[in-house]
Amino acid sequence: MHPEIACPRCGHPVNPSMPTCPNCGINLTLAAIIVTEEAFAATQIEVAGAPITPEILVPRLGEILLEKKVIQPSDLQRALDVSKKLTSENRPRLLGQILLDLKLINRETLDEVVTQQILQLQTALQHANTLLEKRVQERTQELQQALNKLAELSKMKSNFISSISHELRTPLTHMKGYLDLISDGSLGPLTDEQTTAMDVLLRSESRLEQLIEDLIRFSLAARDEFTLHPGPVDIGGVIHSAVAQSARHAKEKDLFLSATVLEKLPLVEGDQEKLTWVILQLLDNAIKFNKHEGEVSISAKLVEGKIVINVIDTGIGIPADQLDEIFEPFHQLDSADSRHYGGTGLGLALVRRIVEAHGSLIKVESQIGKGSRFEFTLSPKN
Repeated sequence: MHPEIACPRCGHPVNPSMPTCPNCGINLTLAAIIVTEEAFAATQIEVAGAPITPEILVPRLGEILLEKKVIQPSDLQRALDVSKKLTSENRPRLLGQILLDLKLINRETLDEVVTQQILQLQTALQHANTLLEKRVQERTQELQQALNKLAELSKMKSNFISSISHELRTPLTHMKGYLDLISDGSLGPLTDEQTTAMDVLLRSESRLEQLIEDLIRFSLAARDEFTLHPGPVDIGGVIHSAVAQSARHAKEKDLFLSATVLEKLPLVEGDQEKLTWVILQLLDNAIKFNKHEGEVSISAKLVEGKIVINVIDTGIGIPADQLDEIFEPFHQLDSADSRHYGGTGLGLALVRRIVEAHGSLIKVESQIGKGSRFEFTLSPKN
């Protein structure tokens, strides 16, 4: 009894001994040939010196004929001997054709066996494809679940950072208030040593306040609560103000800080507070990672209708293969540098967010030991 297999045209179960499919009526031998030709077209099979027939897709034809008791072992050996002889004479013939020539089988029997094997092969391939598609779907679902979990964890992290940052801000505000009262003498006069100590405390408080504000900004951006409040911005004025605020920090490191701003720059459309923060952050990085008696410069000029802003330093530089990493949140290029220079690793991540929100990109060029250049552009207000 022949096992039932699927028709290559309609998929209906068929008996390969039948000449046609009872469902769609296609000639099964013809269907096998079509499948064969499609397989050859896809795989570009070439058999030197031999005609391309469905038999090529049927491995172990002789063994199959023996299993079905269509021929005897002696018949197969006889055909193989002929095949070997023809091949040595550079006249190869397929085994099925040799069996036909020797009248050991008839064409109908050969076509039935070949058709059955090809249809079984196609059924196996269809089954394999179904299993593969199922596995792909399962894997895709697993990846989606992993992405959803990652997004959930990221949201939890952002919420945690936001909560902690706001909790830290309240006691810090009380500390800052009392430090200001003590430093200005409102709570009594200070000795010279106490005044020096207060200066250290005030600088540390200011640094801690900045770190907390950075954490809050990052948490808002991570939760898609990052919004701009656009308006006309005098970017030249913003740069000069930022340079004035950074002058003390630069002086502490004996750095030369300069600004070159084109006069009468057009106004830009943007969020003045956030653009000011971006420029302050770039200047702070340029100063923090600079060498003793190095240089930091900022410039703004009009190029092809765009305002181009550059912050250049003569600092330690960034390895070429790590330029993208500096914009990753909570990332420092080297743990030793992190301990030496400090910081949360959020500054440049937020700089990129703010610059991109203004429809621009932050670019960086750097050489180890020679310094770095950060650049972004802004569009003039219409």
